[in-house]
Amino acid sequence: MRCDRLWRGARIATLAPDRPGLGIIENGVIGVRDGRIVLVADQCSEVECQADETIACEGRWITPGLIDCHTHLVFGGDRAAEFEQRLAGVSYEAIARAGGGIVSTMKATRAASEEELVASALPRLDALIGEGVTTVEIKSGYGLSTAAEMKSLRAARALGEVRPVSVTTTFLGAHAMPPESMGDKDGYIDHLRRNMLPAIATAGLADAVDGFCEGIAFSPAQIERLFKAARDLGLPVKLHADQLSNLHGAALAASFGALSADHLEHTDAEGAVAMAQAGTVAVLLPGAFYFIRETKLPPVDLFRRHGVKLALATDCNPGTSPLTSLLLTMNMGATLFRLTVEECLAGVTREAARALGRLDEVGTIEVGKYCDLAIWDIERPAELVYRMGFNPLHARVWRGQ
Repeated sequence: MRCDRLWRGARIATLAPDRPGLGIIENGVIGVRDGRIVLVADQCSEVECQADETIACEGRWITPGLIDCHTHLVFGGDRAAEFEQRLAGVSYEAIARAGGGIVSTMKATRAASEEELVASALPRLDALIGEGVTTVEIKSGYGLSTAAEMKSLRAARALGEVRPVSVTTTFLGAHAMPPESMGDKDGYIDHLRRNMLPAIATAGLADAVDGFCEGIAFSPAQIERLFKAARDLGLPVKLHADQLSNLHGAALAASFGALSADHLEHTDAEGAVAMAQAGTVAVLLPGAFYFIRETKLPPVDLFRRHGVKLALATDCNPGTSPLTSLLLTMNMGATLFRLTVEECLAGVTREAARALGRLDEVGTIEVGKYCDLAIWDIERPAELVYRMGFNPLHARVWRGQ
């Protein structure tokens, strides 16, 4: 077998589903050719491989490259002033109803050029890359007009052209109401269905469609109409669901075979069962939970009981989770939501890939998948979840490079 590059002497957490736990190989070797993994084995096996370059890992740990499966990385401006308001006791809902929140970011995003959006997002993306992230999902939702949403999605795609990272884009036009819609939510949803979504689909700018199902955003019936339009265009869906109240968004998402339902603090047993049956991943977002001082924990035990897959993500956004550390997200998932080390690591690799519909390409260290790796200076995987404000990344590999 010929390899472009070979890593030897590594402790490998493959996260492969056919191996128990983290899928550990204690003395492993990984080979790559043309950007894809061609060999994953115990170094002591009789597998022979000719490599153009061999790298001695000296007992370091290798995991799949990390995946941030829920971000709003592209936006204009910031919302530090609203943060001060919340510190003074004003609720997120009250700020939104007063014209702040998402709409304030909309104004800054519309005013920014595509190049300015790319430039402002790059430091956030670089922070994620610096912690071993190799795949990132980026949502729109701060433009709320056809031109501004397409501009945001183009900026998101451009980030994947100027940095060695895989970008998945999600259209989140149903994020909030633009002022020009004059409070007519049904009319705005119809505009999304008939005009905005078809234009974005025709341009090939979105890999999925998302919505915000909440009292301050859109009703289940309105989201259902949007999702039917997405289905007609062949686009998969995901949903911001049950974050502030239980509108049965998780069950609604599952009824459309959604890739994921996200937030989920108020999801009930019916929603968990529906998600399990549909294979919809629960994406937990502890950064938002922490930042807006939520007290209602997502029903993790309920998800475990029914076999719902659990992913973790930063939810990086200017208003409710200005977080650009997936390592800290794992620590928050463990301390706030009581996830195990295995659940946290799977949640930012294998299950995050599943939440993006990309598990056939990334998320585990298996033959045939892209060679996206994170190499760590640690003694045990628990260190990646245990530490706060410390980055033990030794090297990051994307597509074998």
